[in-house]
Amino acid sequence: MAQVPQTFLDALAVRTWCGLALAALGRAREEIDAINVYPVADGDTGTNLYLTVESAVTAVEAVFEAHGAHGSGKPTLADAMRAMAHGALIGARGNSGTILAQLLRGMAQVLADDSETVHTDGEGLRLALRHASDSARQAVARPVEGTVLTVAAAAADAAGTAEGDCGTVARAAYDGARTALAATPGQLAVLERAGVVDAGGRGLVAVLAALVETFTGEAPRGVPVAADTGHARVAGGTVAAEASEGSLEECADAPETGGPAFEVIYLLEAEDTAVDRLRERLDALGDSLVVVGGDGLWNVHVHVDDAGAAVEAGVEAGRPYRIRITHFGLGDVHTTGAERPVRERAQRAVVAVVPGEGLAGLYNGEGATTVLARPGEPPASGELVEAVRRAHAREVVLLPNDADLRHTAAAAAEQARTEGIRVALIPTRSAVQGIAALAVHEPERRFDEDVVTMTSAAGATRYAEVVVAERQSWTMAGICQAGDVLGLIEGDVAVIGSDVTATAQTVLDRMLSAGGELVTLVLGDEAPDSVADRLEERVREAYLAVDTVVYRGGRQGALLLIGVE
Repeated sequence: MAQVPQTFLDALAVRTWCGLALAALGRAREEIDAINVYPVADGDTGTNLYLTVESAVTAVEAVFEAHGAHGSGKPTLADAMRAMAHGALIGARGNSGTILAQLLRGMAQVLADDSETVHTDGEGLRLALRHASDSARQAVARPVEGTVLTVAAAAADAAGTAEGDCGTVARAAYDGARTALAATPGQLAVLERAGVVDAGGRGLVAVLAALVETFTGEAPRGVPVAADTGHARVAGGTVAAEASEGSLEECADAPETGGPAFEVIYLLEAEDTAVDRLRERLDALGDSLVVVGGDGLWNVHVHVDDAGAAVEAGVEAGRPYRIRITHFGLGDVHTTGAERPVRERAQRAVVAVVPGEGLAGLYNGEGATTVLARPGEPPASGELVEAVRRAHAREVVLLPNDADLRHTAAAAAEQARTEGIRVALIPTRSAVQGIAALAVHEPERRFDEDVVTMTSAAGATRYAEVVVAERQSWTMAGICQAGDVLGLIEGDVAVIGSDVTATAQTVLDRMLSAGGELVTLVLGDEAPDSVADRLEERVREAYLAVDTVVYRGGRQGALLLIGVE
């Protein structure tokens, strides 16, 4: 059924566009994932674009609901554009989603500008598309042609020569993007060898098709593909050439095969000057660097070998959060004939929830895919499902590392199973139990044997944490006051003290009184530097047969995590 067209730019047009774009990406998600070959053939460009737009839709709907609840009618164009851009920014996934977020932010900077009269006709749309393309290119450290940046620039150029209303301008932008998309294989050798167009460009064309439908009431028909191969071989089957379109994830001078091991993404609260320094540091660490945002909030994306260093750079610049670190874990890559590089699905992977950046680096170093749980911001089941998909394995071991996440993790595991992934949930209640499980993980073993061994190791690890009380409350050890140091063993308050080191030592002694062979200490950023030295010394003096290992956990909420195996 044809869409009722919008006649000019207003909040309703923004809402309609967002909804149509989400629907279009939903239909094309698997196709776009399948042709994702650059800069990393990790098969998630379509999914990342969909999740980014989904976040934008949620933000726009929230603005409409807020105005309706207060009886103030519909929001203004500026309200809707700012909401769309902000939603995309905080929900951006992968290189593709990050660039799309900047494109939407660039449009918002023109259409939500309160300092001058905003054009709500074709002229306004032309200006918005031009600024969107320019700002997205500026956000990429090392722009590469044949990518979504090229497609966005072509859309803006075509729109700039169009005369008429919003529908005419949108149609011109779409046609220009289609033509540029068809040319991407001639600009990037990896696309030409694979016989596909750029996946991100494919996603952008879908978003622009939704813009055309918003203002004309009719969706454009058909999307050409540049490759002259007739068909392009992809993971899981063959995609007809006329159905393929390209990749939004390519924006830095990344190698076509190999490359950095980790994708690091986080939101960052920081000043502009600090972000300028951050860009320089991250550019030296890796590639595919994209930093988008402004007004104190940024979305940072980079591919690196040292994930910890990338996160530390963010800590130095400001306050990073919602940190996501993904180990690419690329399998064999082949580029024979019309076949594209395909990321082979691994047999087995580990997905773990971790409370701090330091532990994320530790787990990732062991090949695990991690989901960061910030204090007060536990991950939802959807985030865990996405992490299971990113792991790209037939079998997945899921480590929630928090007793409160048991039901969330169980729901995520059940959802992943419906997608054909074999998932085993090990009910780890602390990150130190997860470390013990990961230490005995052997992918070469039969799945059931590996899960049993990991579960046994986790179960044999007693855990504790040292935290600072936020308020007065009743505990199993008595009444604590705000500011007291609490020692929790297996989740229950066992010690109330005033000194971090003394409290930690008391907790450790109680745990070792039942025996143990290995003590694991994970220090948070706010823990005194001397506490680890003192506890290691205590173990050496009083427990001769016990070894100690110390990790830095970063901003993990607790001052100290303790594990005893």
